[in-house]
Amino acid sequence: MISARGVARVAAVAAMVLLAAGVATADTHATWPSDWNNWNDPALWVTVGNPGNAGEWSGVSYGGYGADRICGAVDYTFRMGKFEVTAGQYTAFLNAVAKTDTYGLYSTYMDTAFDIFGCNIKRSGSSGNYTYSVASDWANRPVNYVCWGEAARFANWLTHGQPTGTQNASTTEDGSYYLNGAISDAALLAVVRKSPEQGGRYYIPTEDEWYKAAYHKNDGVTDHYFEYPTGSDSVPSNVLGNPTDPGNNATFCSYDYPYILTMDNPYYRTEVGDHENSDSPYGTFDQGGNVWEWNEGVIGFCRGLRGGSFYDVYEFNLPAADRNYTYFPWTKEYNIFGFRVSEVPEPASMALLALGGLTLLRRRRAR
Repeated sequence: MISARGVARVAAVAAMVLLAAGVATADTHATWPSDWNNWNDPALWVTVGNPGNAGEWSGVSYGGYGADRICGAVDYTFRMGKFEVTAGQYTAFLNAVAKTDTYGLYSTYMDTAFDIFGCNIKRSGSSGNYTYSVASDWANRPVNYVCWGEAARFANWLTHGQPTGTQNASTTEDGSYYLNGAISDAALLAVVRKSPEQGGRYYIPTEDEWYKAAYHKNDGVTDHYFEYPTGSDSVPSNVLGNPTDPGNNATFCSYDYPYILTMDNPYYRTEVGDHENSDSPYGTFDQGGNVWEWNEGVIGFCRGLRGGSFYDVYEFNLPAADRNYTYFPWTKEYNIFGFRVSEVPEPASMALLALGGLTLLRRRRAR
């Protein structure tokens, strides 16, 4: 879980990173979409095929955290967001549905004026006329300070086709999840996804979807998995390649004192896809590091989190065995919490995706 040890590291890292030397940004990155808010653009997605693959054990008995569980088996073809949801994409969401922010989709701590670890989304105006903005050099970094319920509302908004309006059943409160104003731990823990036949489409990934997209070797209906979501069994480096990424890199904190982050202040998080040769076998980026990503899993009385963050160290958080969750209320918005989305089309469209996925199967380049 994200334990007291992990939380205690925040203060230590915060103190050290302000003294750290600057780190150069990468000159290259993964191919980005021409329009980040066109969710029909294939550049935002990867197809995760091989339906019916076997899973593998993950959890405390296998060198990680959390209750033991077989993870990664998915019996349908789906699409996974190639990147974490960005600050720019979340800003578009806020401007569409949060002029009056009924369910608190915005946190003032997103603004770096309130927290140096925020994603620099700023709010102007007053309730009923709120507007939101993010600078271009922050827009393609992952959003943070997002709780599970806010990620579900974003998924509902995508499912409805990104409408503009108040936060109600036609925008954020129904769609892939029936939320109906749910904001408490108990109410959100009871929420389940609606199938495509029931009107669902875009989702917070299930733990199995997330795990498969991150670790499965994309080699057929197998139980073959990598240890890290960079297509490798070797510990990744946290170095940001300049000008290019040599592979097997991620955005996290080095283990040894003094703590060294991949990206120095003011950003702390890399732009999505900056580690352009460190994608998973299916082609996702940053499933290890940058921000913890919510999933639908329930561990005890908490929703699941996977992947680690920019100030977590690799051996605690990036490996496949780590089934993480938060011990404090998981409705909390926190500077290490973000998300990505998955898409499960209707069955007819899913069959077309499965055929298309065959053409995307590729042999992994050498790491």
